[in-house]
Amino acid sequence: MRFRPCIDIHNGKVKQIVGGSLTDDGRGTAENFVSDKDAAYYAGIYAKYSLAGGHIAMLNANGTKEYEATRAEAIKALKAYPGGLQAGGGINADNAHEFIDAGASHVIVTSYVFRDGIIDRDRLLKLKAAVGSSRVVLDLSCRKRDGDYYIVTDRWQKFTEHKLETGVFDLLKEYCDEFLVHAVDVEGRRSGVDEKVIAILADVPYTITYAGGISCIEDIRLIGSAGCGRIDFTVGSALELFGGSLKLSEVIECIR
Repeated sequence: MRFRPCIDIHNGKVKQIVGGSLTDDGRGTAENFVSDKDAAYYAGIYAKYSLAGGHIAMLNANGTKEYEATRAEAIKALKAYPGGLQAGGGINADNAHEFIDAGASHVIVTSYVFRDGIIDRDRLLKLKAAVGSSRVVLDLSCRKRDGDYYIVTDRWQKFTEHKLETGVFDLLKEYCDEFLVHAVDVEGRRSGVDEKVIAILADVPYTITYAGGISCIEDIRLIGSAGCGRIDFTVGSALELFGGSLKLSEVIECIR
């Protein structure tokens, strides 16, 4: 069980948002925290504590001017901590190598590998050919619908046809090194983890990072016990770094 730090960037600023409120036009997007520090500042902190394997989430749609500002911040962070961070958001087979060349250990991909809500094997093969499966993290973030959890794409706004279940991980494992799963319904709410999502992940025998709802050390311990110590985790809004009450040193001490 490892702590994977995060840097979320939106409109060129480091932010923490309520995940389920994110929209492309910005209307209704709820912000928990907007930093006056740049992304490289946070990358430097993670480098200082040797916290590797964290992720940069670029939360704007590729092709917009806002994305370009966000991308520039992400590149700064990658250069500040070469090999220490993963980068995700708007990444595809054509641009993935730009982030690897800038210092990302992995690229994180969701929307590109789904077409019309269905897994696109041709795109998976193109991504694998572009950077190699050992450099790819597949983000299978999910939202609840009709009692089940479905994988969502396009900044968590669109439901796919695929439920979050062990078989999907088995199907995709040959194309990636690890997985990232945001429980979007609790993401950014500091209201506690989604135990049902964690129960699903506990049965998956691959490297997975869980994100969403962590508010206190007890939540981290719950992930550890429910996941038998195999599920990694990230903390965003609850961290003192991002306006919360959890100190980074407390989190580090907990996993020790």
